[in-house]
Order: sequence, then structure tokens, then C-alpha cells
Amino acid sequence: MRWMGRQGSGNVEDRRGMGGPIAVGGGIIGIIALVFNLLTGGNVDPSQINLPGQTNQRASNPQASAEEDQLAQFVSVVLKETEDVWNAEFAKQGADYPEPKLVLFTGQVQSACGGATAASGPFYCPGDRKLYIDLSFYNELKSRFGAPGDFAMAYVVAHEVGHHIQTLMGTSNKMARLRGSVSKEEYNKYSVMMELQADFFAGVWANHVQGKGLLEAGDVDEALRAANSIGDDRLQKEAQGYVVPESFTHGTSEQRMYWFSKGYKTGDINQGDTFSDPSLQ
Repeated sequence: MRWMGRQGSGNVEDRRGMGGPIAVGGGIIGIIALVFNLLTGGNVDPSQINLPGQTNQRASNPQASAEEDQLAQFVSVVLKETEDVWNAEFAKQGADYPEPKLVLFTGQVQSACGGATAASGPFYCPGDRKLYIDLSFYNELKSRFGAPGDFAMAYVVAHEVGHHIQTLMGTSNKMARLRGSVSKEEYNKYSVMMELQADFFAGVWANHVQGKGLLEAGDVDEALRAANSIGDDRLQKEAQGYVVPESFTHGTSEQRMYWFSKGYKTGDINQGDTFSDPSLQ
């Protein structure tokens, strides 16, 4: 991705090195790093509270490497590019796009959805409309999931921003109301639809930044490799030797690649209604 020299976002809260108490919690894409929790879930119920904070403030963290600082700048640029795309897309519909914030943390963090650790992976919290990323996840993508490349990480950021789009569309609230009112298996089906739609939105974003000359040869392949590596079927097979489809919460590798590709090929947000797709019923 041709990102060097491009403007970063002003919506970044750098909490690296701050630490804090740990509570039970988890992320949306973060479940991929908790392979052995795939059968028991890991979703959290958002609570509507606002957390005070100032953007681009960072605690003293002398251990932060130059490589990590460069990655922090990279994800800031990616966030800015999502802001540009989604502001324009919402404007086409005559609507405003309230931009999410991105929280960089080290080890553990508190959000309106509870606490989480780096092991939870990146996640989005509807309760405070913030994305949370421990930058060590970039190494997880490369070494553990076999998905190297900067655009693999860009896909992760764009996926979490996709969940923000769902919050603005009211989808997150609908999902929250479903919890406890349907069976676990039925809820899991809706969770898969939600995650695949976030993959679709990430693809739509990739389509639009391609037109800005940001993509390099191989970038889309990096994103598809990441999507393939974090499918529920692949993770379950690697973790326990067999798959349990009724416990899927994010979709298979094939589904994740398909919906990202559909978003990338069409660039049309209106073609991502996963909740009405017959193949997902």
C-alpha cells in the first residue's frame, strides 16, 4: 500500500504503555486470536456510555520500537483513508458520517464493552464507537496466521470500521436485542451475517482507495490471504481437528473471501445485505 507521506487521522488515542485493570471481554474480529474459545463464543454486550479522552495523546513508553511507531502511523493513515471514503459515501445518501476513534493499546485495555487483552485481537466497541488495536497483532497475522503484508493489517482496520458502519445503520442494536431472545445456534447465524457484512464493507473501502492510487500489486491478495486464514472452519480445524458449523460466528474462509471480494469488485454499499442472502439462512 502506498501510504508513506500521506496524512494520518486525528482520531487516534495512543494508550500504549498505559496498562490498566483487566476485565472479562473480547472483540469482534478478536475472536480469531482466541481459537479455543470458538465453541463458547466471546461476544460482549455493548453499554451506551461515553468515555472522556483526548486524541493523539501517548503515555511514556520508551520500549516502543521504531518499527512499532511506523506501524502506528500506518494504521493512522489507513483510518484517515476510511474516513475519507465513508464521509463521501454517507454524503451521497445525504447523511453525516460520525467518525470512530482508534485506540492503540499495549497488553490490556478498558472499553465501554468491558476489558480486553492483546490476546483478544483487534475489536470494535459499539458502546463508545471506538476501534481497539494492540499493534503486536501485526506480528500475529504474519507468524501465526500466515498473512503477511501491510494490506492484511489494513483489511483488519477496515473490517473493524465496517462494524462502525453497522452501528450507524442500527444493525449493532438489532444484534444486541437478539441476544437471549433466540437460540445460541440462531444467534451465531446472525453473527456470521454481521461479520461477513463487515468484510464486505472492507472490500468496498478497498475498491475506493484503489481509485486513489493507494493499492500496489498484491495488496488485494494480502487481504484475501488474511480473510482465508481467519475463517471459522480453518481455525477450528487447526485447533481441534474438526469443525462444528453451528458454532461458527464469523463465517468460513471461503465466505470471508467471497464477501470481501464482492465489496471490492462492486464498490457498492447497497450490495452487501448479507442478512437477506439465501446462502446464509
